[in-house]
Amino acid sequence: MTALSTEISLFAAAAAWAAQVVTALPDTAWERPGLGRWNMRALVGHTSRALLTVEQYSATSASHEAALSAEDYFEQVAKLPGVTDDAVFQRGVEAGVALGESPQTEFAAIAKRVPRLLASESDRLISTLAGGMMLSNYVPTRTFELIVHGLDIARAAGLKVEPPRPCLALALELSVHLSLRAGTGVPLLMALTGREGLPQGFSVLK
Repeated sequence: MTALSTEISLFAAAAAWAAQVVTALPDTAWERPGLGRWNMRALVGHTSRALLTVEQYSATSASHEAALSAEDYFEQVAKLPGVTDDAVFQRGVEAGVALGESPQTEFAAIAKRVPRLLASESDRLISTLAGGMMLSNYVPTRTFELIVHGLDIARAAGLKVEPPRPCLALALELSVHLSLRAGTGVPLLMALTGREGLPQGFSVLK
């Protein structure tokens, strides 16, 4: 398998799993708390953007590679002036509204459609929020988002779920790489091995 085909396979598995989590939500869940300021509809809406941005960006091209890896993407996006908490919050709200009257059905349809669009793709430079990236480097960032926010949804709804192991492994590996880049590898290792707890507010996404 090529690097792109491997990443597409993981992305498709993460999308299918996230759709299962969303489908399991009760009809009364949508106005309940989701994550932070988001209610469940906004959280699911934000999660749908992990799929929709792949659809959007795969229709573009770029002449220059600005982000060389998934780690580069997260680092560079975090520094963009327009990526504020308020802006991210609002995009999630708007994406939740866009899911319409049947958010579970719409999310499931998106989760099927987007991986299929990638089936015929070859690896190439696309235009992303962080600039030009190889498609094979951008797709893992979306798999990461689907797994993390799929777990957010499940946690908020009280659902006990386990992501596909290869997808979970990707998310964990990327988290470790981001922590190493941020200089927080030691406290992360100490926490993972039961030596110490993590500092309050610790995140690899900073």
